[in-house]
Amino acid sequence: MTDRDALSRRTVLGALASAGATSVAGCGALQGESDSEATEVEDDRAHELAAQFAPVLYFDEHEPWFPTDPRPFTSEQDGETVVTGFDALDGYHEQFTGDQPPNPTVFYNVVQYEDSPLAAVQFWMYSAFDQFTTNFHWHDWEVLHVFVDTDAVAPQLFVASSHSRKVPNNEFLDPDAESVPRILSELGSHSSALSLNDIADRFQRLPTGDSFADITNRPIETLEDIASIPLAYGLPRDEGRVLPYVLPELDGAPIYEDDRLPSVEQSDLVDQDLTIRSFDALSSPPTTLPERATGLVFDHEERGGDPDVAYSLVPTSEIEHITDFTGPQLSFEFAVPQFAEDAIAGHITTTGAPWGQPRYANPAADISEPAHRAALAERYDAIGAPSSVNTVVANVTEAVTTDDAPAGEGLTTQSSPVEAFVLLESEPEAAPTFGGIAALRDVPAGEHRLTVNGAGRAPHSETVAVEDGGDEVRPVTAAGVEGEIPLVARESATKLEVDSEGTDSDLTDLAVEDDFASRLYDAPLVGPDAVYVHRGGAYTTEVRDSDDEVGAFRVNPDPEADDGVRIDEPNTGKASLARFLADISDETRAEIAAVADSDGDDEDGTSGGGQGQTGGGQSNAVRGLAQALGAVAEAARRAAERAENGERGRADESLRTVVDRLNRVTERLSEARSDLPNGLGNATERRLEQATRRSEQARNADKL
Repeated sequence: MTDRDALSRRTVLGALASAGATSVAGCGALQGESDSEATEVEDDRAHELAAQFAPVLYFDEHEPWFPTDPRPFTSEQDGETVVTGFDALDGYHEQFTGDQPPNPTVFYNVVQYEDSPLAAVQFWMYSAFDQFTTNFHWHDWEVLHVFVDTDAVAPQLFVASSHSRKVPNNEFLDPDAESVPRILSELGSHSSALSLNDIADRFQRLPTGDSFADITNRPIETLEDIASIPLAYGLPRDEGRVLPYVLPELDGAPIYEDDRLPSVEQSDLVDQDLTIRSFDALSSPPTTLPERATGLVFDHEERGGDPDVAYSLVPTSEIEHITDFTGPQLSFEFAVPQFAEDAIAGHITTTGAPWGQPRYANPAADISEPAHRAALAERYDAIGAPSSVNTVVANVTEAVTTDDAPAGEGLTTQSSPVEAFVLLESEPEAAPTFGGIAALRDVPAGEHRLTVNGAGRAPHSETVAVEDGGDEVRPVTAAGVEGEIPLVARESATKLEVDSEGTDSDLTDLAVEDDFASRLYDAPLVGPDAVYVHRGGAYTTEVRDSDDEVGAFRVNPDPEADDGVRIDEPNTGKASLARFLADISDETRAEIAAVADSDGDDEDGTSGGGQGQTGGGQSNAVRGLAQALGAVAEAARRAAERAENGERGRADESLRTVVDRLNRVTERLSEARSDLPNGLGNATERRLEQATRRSEQARNADKL
């Protein structure tokens, strides 16, 4: 693998597939060929189909907003019937005085495709509010599409709506003919996971033993270690993941403090045990939030049985006179790391009426899995074949210190039980990770700035280039895992700033690499930039310019300092790389010399390494290694001075000396390795590899 291969992270979240097709909210980006026109089914037949496939709804025990009828909250504005956010939220809680939610209702709409037995039964569920962390809003419409072959009266496909058009819907192809959809509603957001397993109120992403799994969406194939995970919406808290909620604000204060919501109290929102004030109010991610447990179960009143709540089925035609669902802008701070101050991206919106969305007239527009659309297209001429779509995928992890390194000088990455949230600033619509996996669909071709944020974590941003080009996958390896983005707890984070002003190079790229965790950040650099890093790491910061010349700088954050680290005038070329070689050699020499100076202090005559040698032999090997590193630093400084003086030939001569002396360091390290503390020995090996690579870059550099 070349240096350039190792460095590029601009496609770290590489396109799963591509077509560049954009879509409006609710319109499927995967639709290639057009679908036939769909017309409404007559009332009696529509009700019959709706009653047959009416879903059973399972809600979280902490859910505050259940499917209700918006008609009691309507008002007239400018001659039109609307529902305002204040009227709906306050009116709902004013009515919700006992254990039974007010007016439990599910609306339905049934359409049939022209000259085809394929029909779609839509179930629309209205909630007065959505409090799902990054995209909460007034009003919340969720939909379940049941595609039915009316000749066989058999379901073909379930499509349950997810958080946004950026996240794949939860879909199931070819359910049993007699099956009734079971919806697991996400707390606060009402986004719909599907359950068709033996345990009705539990989400199962993958089969276990002989047990059936309810997800048939395609696996994530870009990330090798998680290639078997279906790319579908799930319930993270159902799988033991932590998903914190935040308090929505209106005019700078929590909504329950607003005078226009007299019936709404803090206890009416998502339970405080699951709620945080804001992402940056915590110094580290929360880990003790309760897992999901089922509360109320809803079922259609005509089905019988004994649900907790029986809901009414009402045709949407009875509420289509409502022209809009409105509300003022709510706010949530989504930090974006920039060179000076963190910026805020606004991305909270209201949803509007279902009958204004393309998927209302054409439910097939909501199919988010191309294999499912292809299956329906093969069976029914009314459905057009799918196109491909750009999808951005990444594995979000956390950076922590490792015991394999000296204290405070090395990191590793690990999965986190706490979910994060991702946002493309070009289309500011945040989406959650599921099991640490970020997947954003329908991304137009071009460059986008992706921000990853999470409770108690420092934010991360980088530029992602998405290209059209068929179904080719273009992931890049970072930190040993394709598409990995490690976040840092706020209490451990410090800002690493790079100011390119005043440099004599046209800088294009910035990368940060830890001695142990390898490449943590690599993205285009446009002017001044910054990235949050862990205080416990030891870093090589690299810049690259438009001529593909490289510069490197050693960064060792002070664990006790509040100030970040700043690199001024980060130039590229021989001098920069030689200065780096001198710095990393001096740094390692000092640590090894300290070990040599401490040899013989133990009562039994063994050193801190404790590997079996005693006295002077051990000390001599370690001192010899320190001296060899000092010789490298001396030659590297000389190379830097000569390069800065414009003496190319003499600089290259000094760099050849650096290479010879690095070879001597390799020999000395082999002799002294067993006498060094394990962490320092590991660090020396990794820094030697780094120095060898940088010395080769320095010798090959055209720029002085």
